[in-house]
Amino acid sequence: MAVSGGTVTAAGGERLDAFMARAVAAYYAGRDPFGAKGDFITAPEISQGFGECLGLWAAVTWQLMGSPSPVLLVELGPGRGTLMADALRAAAMVPAFRAALRVHFVEQSAPLRAAQAAKVPDAHWHDSLAEVPPGPALILANEFLDALPIRQFVRRGAGWAERWVVNGAFEERPGDHPALPAAAPQGAVQEVCEPALAVARALAARFAFQPGAALLVDYGPAESALGDSLQAMRAHGFADPLAEPGSVDVTAHVDFAAVARAARAAGAAAHGPLPQGLLLQRLGLAARAALLARANPRRAAEVMAGAQRLMAPEAMGQLFKALCLCHAGLPTPPGFEAA
Repeated sequence: MAVSGGTVTAAGGERLDAFMARAVAAYYAGRDPFGAKGDFITAPEISQGFGECLGLWAAVTWQLMGSPSPVLLVELGPGRGTLMADALRAAAMVPAFRAALRVHFVEQSAPLRAAQAAKVPDAHWHDSLAEVPPGPALILANEFLDALPIRQFVRRGAGWAERWVVNGAFEERPGDHPALPAAAPQGAVQEVCEPALAVARALAARFAFQPGAALLVDYGPAESALGDSLQAMRAHGFADPLAEPGSVDVTAHVDFAAVARAARAAGAAAHGPLPQGLLLQRLGLAARAALLARANPRRAAEVMAGAQRLMAPEAMGQLFKALCLCHAGLPTPPGFEAA
């Protein structure tokens, strides 16, 4: 991960983003971390209604795009393929949309590719967004941006220092970045996720020449804010993000405002971010959960609890946000209408 001049790796340490990139790649290369027996659980594993709502969101957005055929349905970081399988089930309710779909996954992990293939065998796989073929596209990403590597800067005196990782601990070295604010309290931490901004620009560049929309769901504040959000999970509990790289899930909060600004600056429209709970309410998750509960009385309480967990402000409904990036001429996508 070294770059010219030694700005990412150097004798005795790694810049935080290089450390995080290495840790995340090693972590996903050798495991399926999802579910009760893993390290964490994501929305598609909590409720099938989550993926179904996103599938219907994609169907309506496709109609707003003029119903192009074929159309790519792309998922970034698709986990076990659960979200896509649920989305395709819902998409079948709009037969013309389902017939037009070509499913593409952006995934590097071999174990996860195998799990995805078991659920969505006709998908096409890519190592990066840049490899996805051109054409009209609907792009879904749930808890994808939070795993992209961040840099951290700490206010010291009249300037900033950057965090490096040396022997499992932080070390501060001289650093600067155009995104750093001119004024901040002493000791304040500013995070910059350059790969997330690059994804926003790449999506904007794609949508500039062909119809499309991306729905990004993740956790973080609606507005840019100072603070250290680096964290790690192991067995559904918090762990030291700097210890044992590759053995824990290392993530950071998404700066949705910065992602939206980057997309708009590159020519795309940006809607939101909205709280996840609000979006799912507007997309009908509560009604869908009620139907699923009536269809399976033995699991009714579990089904309703899962939907509530995704929507309730005190659970995942407020911390998680949804941001839509799309072609500048596209009408407002479903769920993002003004309140």
